[in-house]
Amino acid sequence: MATVLPPPSKRQRTAIAEMAREQQEIDSIPDGLGNVRVHFINQSTGEPTGAPVSIPVANTTVKSLELLLNTLQGNDAQERVPYRFTFSTKDQTLDISNDIYRALLKPGLKTTEDTISLYYTPQAVFRVRAVSRCASSIPGHGEAILATSFSAASSSRMATGSGDSTARIWDCDTGTPLHNLKGHTSWVLVASWSPNEKIIATGSMDNTVRAWDPQTGQALGSAMKGHTKWVNSLAWEPFFLRKEGGSCRLASASKDTTVRVWDIVSKRTDMVLSGHKSSVSCVRWGGTGNIYTASQDKTIKIWSSEKGTLIQTLSAHAHWVNHLALSTDFVLRTAYHDHTGTVPLTDAEKTSKARSRFEKAATVNGRIRERLVTASDDCTMYLWEPSSSQSNQPLARLLGHQKSVNHVTFSPSSGSGGEGQYIASAGFDNHVKLWNARDGTFVATLKGHVGPVYMTCFSPDGRLLVSCSKDTTLKVWDVRTGKLKEDLPGHRDEVYAVDWSPDGRMVGSGGKDKAVRLWRH
Repeated sequence: MATVLPPPSKRQRTAIAEMAREQQEIDSIPDGLGNVRVHFINQSTGEPTGAPVSIPVANTTVKSLELLLNTLQGNDAQERVPYRFTFSTKDQTLDISNDIYRALLKPGLKTTEDTISLYYTPQAVFRVRAVSRCASSIPGHGEAILATSFSAASSSRMATGSGDSTARIWDCDTGTPLHNLKGHTSWVLVASWSPNEKIIATGSMDNTVRAWDPQTGQALGSAMKGHTKWVNSLAWEPFFLRKEGGSCRLASASKDTTVRVWDIVSKRTDMVLSGHKSSVSCVRWGGTGNIYTASQDKTIKIWSSEKGTLIQTLSAHAHWVNHLALSTDFVLRTAYHDHTGTVPLTDAEKTSKARSRFEKAATVNGRIRERLVTASDDCTMYLWEPSSSQSNQPLARLLGHQKSVNHVTFSPSSGSGGEGQYIASAGFDNHVKLWNARDGTFVATLKGHVGPVYMTCFSPDGRLLVSCSKDTTLKVWDVRTGKLKEDLPGHRDEVYAVDWSPDGRMVGSGGKDKAVRLWRH
């Protein structure tokens, strides 16, 4: 009797169908279609790049358009940047995935008589692969895991905070516990690495902030006491803003309505930012020297980190403000660490590199601008640009969620000038939504979760997004298509926290099942 081969698996069938589809798309563009006029427009600024260019329809592939645009911008062969091209109509935004002929001319959306306006978005010069499997499930915590954070340098170290009153450092290369950070007497709500990865700070429901040495797992001095209620959020001073010879500073936001700025070495309070009337839910320290705080009193306040004075108050939300994010969050978190893995030798070189990375990411139209987006229980988000002339008014109101918006984040800057291109929001309506970071227009709804979504995180190249939910799963999404890339079941209960390592190799998650899970490609 002959051996009967088993039927192909679902993954094999999908791969065969994908290969067949790609082979069908290899068909060449018909000859004799003449030329078409293309006008390139910067997606970040809305500004055109040069005049419309007439090119043969046969040369309208994405690679040819990339080469033409780099030539128009005067980029050398070594400086060429990959681009994504889109065409916008009143109803939708079309992605030019292969060429203009198949995307616009063949369907009849445009003719060779028209001038086609193509919006271009610089892409990261490196590519992160989607995580697809659970590499490690590490027990250790005695209660739910509430916070996860990778080191700024690599994916080899991750810190977690838990309801068992401890924080832990994990060796992600071997999938084993490294250090148990004991000292807090109540839930550890937040854990954060310093940009130079030499200190881990934790905030707890015992009203204190503690600093730890990640190499030894020992506490760096005593607890920082001053808050009268628990600590909700932490933010480090950007690396390049530190005074020469001075120690690093840390801002902590608390339910006691205040934000305290600490000197990490002396463990003393540098300044207290008081002005909110209710719990401060989130704090961010911007690269321009401002501290941004969001509160349950429905306001966002901007403070000077030098003087500790209030600069302005932003009021638009009708309910608690749950979260805020800056367009420069990623470069501030990673400081002088980039995708090449090369680390400057001296402190001066590190500071210079961190500053240049920030300026490159934040400079649009020749000036540095830092945008922020806020999420609220009123089911809306607002996009702000405090440095603009009408800084008290939001740039856009982002409507679409049907329930409270829990978390927002900007995609990392491509590093080719211009801020992050997208904003991702996670809501209690089970949806993740994508928005244009330039004007706040809606891009796509990512549907797949069947429970409230607690958190999202972009990959370092901005092409992928991971989300965690009450439905016990993580999901990886393709930002360009808005489609599900990978479904990652594995947790046995709600997943509260997720983080994508800055080098793109790993995703770490934790939740109610008390186990840390590490995901790889």
